[in-house]
Amino acid sequence: MVILGLSGAGGHDPSAALVVDGKVIAAAEEERFNRIKHSRNLQPEMAARWCLEFAGLEPSDVQVVACPFAKIPLFNSSARWQFALRHGYAPGEALAAVFGGNRRYRQDLQSLREMLPRIGIQPGRVRLMQFQHHLAHAASAFYGSGCERAAIMSLHGNGEYAAEWLGYGDERGLHRIKEWYAPDSLGGFYGAIAEYLGFEMLDGEARVMAMAARGNADKWDISPCVCWGAGDFRVNNALVNVVGARRYRDEQGRDCSFSPELVKLWGPPRTSDDAEEPYVHIAAAAQRALEEAALSLARHHLAGKIAETKRLCFAGGVAFNAQLNRRLAGDAGAGELFVPPAAGACGAAFGAAMLAATGVGDKVKPLEHAFLGPSYNDAQVRVALERKRVPFEQPASVTDAAAALLARGELVAWFQGRMEFGPRALGNRSVLGNPVIPGIAHRVNAQIGRRERWQPFGLSVLDWAAPEVFRSPHPSPWMALALEVTPGWRDRVADVIQADGVARAQIVSEQTQPQLYGLMRKFYARTGVPLLLNTSLNRQGEPIVCTPDDALTVFFGSDVQYLVLENFLVRKTIAES
Repeated sequence: MVILGLSGAGGHDPSAALVVDGKVIAAAEEERFNRIKHSRNLQPEMAARWCLEFAGLEPSDVQVVACPFAKIPLFNSSARWQFALRHGYAPGEALAAVFGGNRRYRQDLQSLREMLPRIGIQPGRVRLMQFQHHLAHAASAFYGSGCERAAIMSLHGNGEYAAEWLGYGDERGLHRIKEWYAPDSLGGFYGAIAEYLGFEMLDGEARVMAMAARGNADKWDISPCVCWGAGDFRVNNALVNVVGARRYRDEQGRDCSFSPELVKLWGPPRTSDDAEEPYVHIAAAAQRALEEAALSLARHHLAGKIAETKRLCFAGGVAFNAQLNRRLAGDAGAGELFVPPAAGACGAAFGAAMLAATGVGDKVKPLEHAFLGPSYNDAQVRVALERKRVPFEQPASVTDAAAALLARGELVAWFQGRMEFGPRALGNRSVLGNPVIPGIAHRVNAQIGRRERWQPFGLSVLDWAAPEVFRSPHPSPWMALALEVTPGWRDRVADVIQADGVARAQIVSEQTQPQLYGLMRKFYARTGVPLLLNTSLNRQGEPIVCTPDDALTVFFGSDVQYLVLENFLVRKTIAES
């Protein structure tokens, strides 16, 4: 069965995933094609067209369109009533919940129906299968893992109404144990704190996690915003997760997800990158609250299933919090934690397609890797280089050339193979560097200009060296976990890891990434260092690059001096390699 999963509901990060006979063939976010970060309020038209083109299929070949949003019944669901009661201060929102169906359902469905003909699919000639948003997230984790049985947790800002979903998966499908509804959203709470700390929601949460390592959670009382215990929690939507007129308006005129009451309680929001006190402590307190609340939910509601299966599959936007994942992997009792590479909104397209595949009787296949986007051969790269009149070389071995540059301390923009699915650069659209060189973090920030001085970078590590570099033996192929660096390496890579000595880790295998593995092996032969600094190939506020043209634009818009495009090397300097 040919199934096209389309995720445009929720207003951000639309994506497409093509599943054929139970196997994902292609998946990509719309932002990579239209170059609009998060592509808010758009549908994945370009991504869907590319998926079909890549597979050699026509739009008429699509048999099922799967979507991660569904209508919530009025009278047999407490979700709509809780939303209405808790948002009584915003009558428009409350009445819309009671009488207008679930949040955004009509507009999402209308937007989808208008988009399908534009990509050549006639709505009346294809089966439309709709699934609740958190069920799609849960499916992306469970079916992506390949586990026969596992406990499942999905924590996200919001779905239709649910913000948290706990359950399990087995040969009969997915089973819900408990869910919580907006405004009781841990992801929403954390996003509101990100806004208070001067970041934008969707991008700022990772910065809060990094800032938290510099603070002391005991120095700030977070309980006015969220409280938890005995497997339950509650968010105070007088302060955070607010809507309508209750929102605080910042200096740029943006409506925030926290209220003026929070500002009265805590003082002015952070507006300067140099401001640390008390904001680092607020970040630390928010991070601890997120971790403890999530662990409480898992221990209380999933302990039996975790003990039975020794596995926990975790998805939703909150699953990008690598520090939380570290706690779940270590403290929740699971032998293995699986987090898909596209755990957030974009991954819901894959999850919906997996649910549709099981629904029509296909046997689904797990994710083997995260490299599901476009690739470009040498002929296509050469055309891009010649069109832009860019001087280039074609070394006998591009991995030898890049390893030599990295060994002498240069940064290398690295473009290889199929683009990653999800927000992490995993070595196919990356900027790489030698992590043991003093000042390397400052050099990255200076040359590509993207992040606060205290924000750490990812570390890519050769699989055989991972036990030497990290204390945890847990698999981490997609930078989903923050792992503690061993004492022998902590001082050597202190410039690129968090202040608490942990790093967001990618363990690289030759089977899934032969080109990056070969580069790292040659780099190790020159330096004795089995790891590389790895950060995304993009500029601040832009999506990760997709095409050779995108890579050249970022390269010449930055101060990075070397770019590898497949088997070609572009230099800005005439320095000898």
